[in-house]
Amino acid sequence: MADNNAPQGAPAKKGKLKLILLVVLGVLLAIGLSVAGTVWFLGGGLPGSDDHAETASEEPAFVPASYVDIEKPLITTVQANGSQHYAQVFVSLQATDPKAIEAAKLHLPLIRSRLVTTLSGSDFMTLQTPDGRQGLVDAMLATVNKTLEQEGEPDVDAVLFRNFVVQ
Repeated sequence: MADNNAPQGAPAKKGKLKLILLVVLGVLLAIGLSVAGTVWFLGGGLPGSDDHAETASEEPAFVPASYVDIEKPLITTVQANGSQHYAQVFVSLQATDPKAIEAAKLHLPLIRSRLVTTLSGSDFMTLQTPDGRQGLVDAMLATVNKTLEQEGEPDVDAVLFRNFVVQ
């Protein structure tokens, strides 16, 4: 009877081993699919896929702004109904392109001169209003960028008033 039991025990062991292997493979497959699904739903795409690389390149990188202060104030006279008034403006230039900042520093005497001319062409009553001051900012930005363009340099992003006085 010992011979009859031996052949019957071997197939039972093989069946259990196959069942254990199938269970382990099933668990590993479930874990792998779970990880891949989690990565996919969190927006990362599947590892090795090109979709993730494309979306990363579409997002613009944050570039901090840099500033150039025109140290001395722009001082000039402005006209109002035949009388003269004074305007004093402290100005800074803002740009995200480091080349524009360097260009503004290099051409600062020319930029300053043209900004004084722009300011002196302003109307005193107009400068008393927020819209008038915003118009002056826009005109000054156009003046600065036109000057930089004539010199073959990149544009600045903004002209900022640090202090603004008209009297």
